[in-house]
Amino acid sequence: MEQDINRRIHQLIRKASHYYDIPFPPPVILMDLLGSDAGQALPGKNRLRFNPALYRQNPTHFVHHIVAHEVAHLIAAKVYGHRIKPHGKEWQAVMALFQVPPERCHSYDIRHAGRHHFIYGCDCPEREIPLTAIRHNRIQHGVKYHCRHCGSVLTFRFDARNPR
Repeated sequence: MEQDINRRIHQLIRKASHYYDIPFPPPVILMDLLGSDAGQALPGKNRLRFNPALYRQNPTHFVHHIVAHEVAHLIAAKVYGHRIKPHGKEWQAVMALFQVPPERCHSYDIRHAGRHHFIYGCDCPEREIPLTAIRHNRIQHGVKYHCRHCGSVLTFRFDARNPR
């Protein structure tokens, strides 16, 4: 897993260094991201974080698209400064250099990505609504959440950490 990601990062950095004629130091790479974010770039710390659960869903797409997306943030900040828009024209230019579509969001299934452990239901047929532990605990203490589609009160179905 990390080997593929490391290889892709170094490939992209070499490409950017050659194109911009700027040496880019290799970033710190962490595989500790949880929740719905596939990746996170921290340009000020020269750090990249990735979500291993989402990587496992589609490793080829992840390495090609998500890694490029996050590396582009580091490169854009170094080349154009830190006052640029996160997905603005500077970032898009780096994505074009990498020959990857400048997409802001991924479409991975985040139900089991490390943050949503409690599955709730509503009156919609076959709809499962993943909730965080915080929302689950609030419901246990009397707070009511409603389905955005049908308006019914959400009811607990199962804990996703334990098999059904």
